Amino acid sequence: MKKALIVTLAFVAAPLAAQNQDLGEPMAEGQDVETIEEEQGLTGSVSFEGNLDDLGIAIPAFATDRNTATPANANGTEALGVELARVITANLRNNGLFKPTGPDSLPRPSYDNITDPVWSTWGVRGAEMLVHGYVRARSDDRLTVGCYLYDMALQQRLVAEGWVVSPADWRRAAHKCSDLIYARLTGESPFFDSRIAYIAETGPKDNRTKRLAIMDSDGANHRFITTGRSTALTPRYSPDYKQLVYLSYVDGNPRIYVYDIGTGRQTLVTQSDNPTFAPRWSPDGRWILYSMAVGGNTDIYRVSANGGRSERLTDTPGIDIGGSYSPDGSRIVFESDRSGSQQIYVMDADGSNQRRLSFFGGRSATPEWSPRGDQIAFTHIAGDFNVAVMNPNGRGFRKLTNGWQDEAPTWAPNGRIIQFFRTARNTGATSLWQVDLTGDNERRLPTPVDASDPAWGPILP
Repeated sequence: MKKALIVTLAFVAAPLAAQNQDLGEPMAEGQDVETIEEEQGLTGSVSFEGNLDDLGIAIPAFATDRNTATPANANGTEALGVELARVITANLRNNGLFKPTGPDSLPRPSYDNITDPVWSTWGVRGAEMLVHGYVRARSDDRLTVGCYLYDMALQQRLVAEGWVVSPADWRRAAHKCSDLIYARLTGESPFFDSRIAYIAETGPKDNRTKRLAIMDSDGANHRFITTGRSTALTPRYSPDYKQLVYLSYVDGNPRIYVYDIGTGRQTLVTQSDNPTFAPRWSPDGRWILYSMAVGGNTDIYRVSANGGRSERLTDTPGIDIGGSYSPDGSRIVFESDRSGSQQIYVMDADGSNQRRLSFFGGRSATPEWSPRGDQIAFTHIAGDFNVAVMNPNGRGFRKLTNGWQDEAPTWAPNGRIIQFFRTARNTGATSLWQVDLTGDNERRLPTPVDASDPAWGPILP
C-alpha cells in the first residue's frame, strides 16, 4: 500500500513592496512537491568493496508509460526521461565520488523493467549499481517521477522513492533522485536539491555592477534578484530558506536588507553612515551578525532580524569582521587583526571568552563554520589566497585549493563540499568553484556573468 507525504513549498509570487527600488521581478518559485514512498520496507546491504570513487553506476534514460506532450519538454515524456537521467549523471559525476555512466551510452529500459530489471543487460557493463526511473504525465498536468536504486551483485533493490512535481520543477525531481542515491550509498546527508545565492558582477574592474542572483546547486534556473542600481554584497540564506540577508549600498550608504523569497518584498534591518560588512544569520533565524567601522575601529554587532537596536559584541582596537555562528548557536568564529595581522578567533555568542584559533603562519580571513560543526573553512593568505579548513579547536589545518586568489568559502548543507570564488590573475574575472574536503575534486559552476560572494542554502523542503 502506498504512503504519501505532502511537502508544500510556500513560495508565491506577489507585487513588490513600494520600497523595493532595486529589486527585479519576484522569484517565481512555485509548485508543491509531493513525495511518494513507492514501497515500504525497502532495505538491503551494499555489496561493493573499495573506494566510492571507483563505484560504477549505470543511469539509463527514465522510462515512460506513453510519450505525452508536456511543458517540461517539447518532445514529450520520452525526451524528458533522457534529460532526467542526464542531470542525475552530472550530479553524481561532478560530486567526484562515483563513476556514473549516463543515458547517452546505455540502452533504454522499458517501462515494465523499471521494477523488474533485466539483469543480464546490465551485468556485462561493469556497473556495480543501477538506477532505474520513470516519468509519467498526470491528468492534473503535473508529472510523477520515480527513482529506483539496485545493487547489481545482489540483484536487489536498495531504495525507491517518487515525487509529483509541476513541469517547471522537473529538475528538482532529478536532484531529489540524486540525493536519494548519494545518501543511500554514502550514509551522508545529501545536498543536490539546494540553491546558491551569489553576487553577479559586470563592467570594468574599477566600476563593477554587482547584483544579487540565485540558482540551483548545479547552476541551472538562474535568476537575477536585484537590478544593479545599487551595489549588493555578501548574501546569506535564512535557516528556513524563506529569506536572504544581504548588504546594499544605496547612494554610498550601507543598508542591511532581508529579502523574502516568497513575496519578493524586502525589509530594511539596519542602516548607517558607517562602513558595514558581512551580515550573517544566527542558526535560529532570530539574529543577524554584522561588522561596522566607527571612529576607525571595526567591531562585530548583532541586531534582531526584525530590526531594532544593535548590540556590540567586540570592543578591541583593530578590525573585527566576519562572524559565523556554530550550528548550535553557542559560539561565533570571526577574523581580527588585533594581534597585528588577520587571524581567526572564536568567542561565545554573547561576545565573552574571545580567543585566537589560527597559529599556522600567514594570515587567515572569512571563516565559516560547517553545518556539521566539525570544521571551520576560511581563506588562508600566504602569498596567494587559498581555501583551507581547520578543526574548531584550531588544529588540523589543511589547505584545499592552490589558486592565485581563492576566497570566501561557504558550505554545502551536508558539510562535505565547499564553494568559493576565484579571481583570475591579470583580468580580475571572478567565478564560482566547488571543492570537496579531500581537495582533489574541484569544479567550476556555470554562471552567465562573473560571480563572487557565494552562499549555499540548506536542503529544500
